[in-house]
Amino acid sequence: MSTGQLLSIEPQELQFPFELRKQISCSLNLSNKTDNYVAFKVKTTNPKKYCVRPNTGVVLPRSTCNVVVTMQAQKEAPTDMQCKDKFLLQSVVASPGATTKDITAEMFNKESGHNVEECKLRVVYVAPPRPPSPVREGSEEGSSPRASVSDNGSFNAAELTSARSLISKLTEEKNSAIQQNSKLQQELELLRREAKRNQSCIPFIYVFLVGLIGIILGYLLKRT
Repeated sequence: MSTGQLLSIEPQELQFPFELRKQISCSLNLSNKTDNYVAFKVKTTNPKKYCVRPNTGVVLPRSTCNVVVTMQAQKEAPTDMQCKDKFLLQSVVASPGATTKDITAEMFNKESGHNVEECKLRVVYVAPPRPPSPVREGSEEGSSPRASVSDNGSFNAAELTSARSLISKLTEEKNSAIQQNSKLQQELELLRREAKRNQSCIPFIYVFLVGLIGIILGYLLKRT
């Protein structure tokens, strides 16, 4: 935190998580620790590269103000991720009840005798935060592979589709096995019935043949 007589500025450097072709913003917090109205103005060495909102304003007594600095999307990464851009925040006591409309360039002119506080801020590029990657639990020897689970606890879509396909295939195989088992039981029952029927017909045929032979022999004996 940079502490002056008029404003306390936090942070002391502007940190941008640098990413190509993406606008990036960071904030400055200005705290007025006096009983006066304090006007401020933000300047930069590279005004085409940055957008400051608000770049001028008035901080009320014993209050704070937030300034957002936005870096325009960059097409090329800087060498060694180093940035030479700098910002200058000027502050001066304003008239009681002053508003942004009352701010003039003359107020920040030291040559006119105004007591202007200045704070220099440098720009620092930092690596963007990396999103956590889903942890995949590989199958160990003797164990089956497990489906990976994402950060919010849900399974991967491709793995869900594969699991559903496997379940459907197993269900079809189960139904097919049940049908084949039922068919085999029906065929076995038919074989059992035919076997019983054949066993009951043998004695009848035997009696019929013996009786027929007896009649023939009786007939022949009568003729002789």
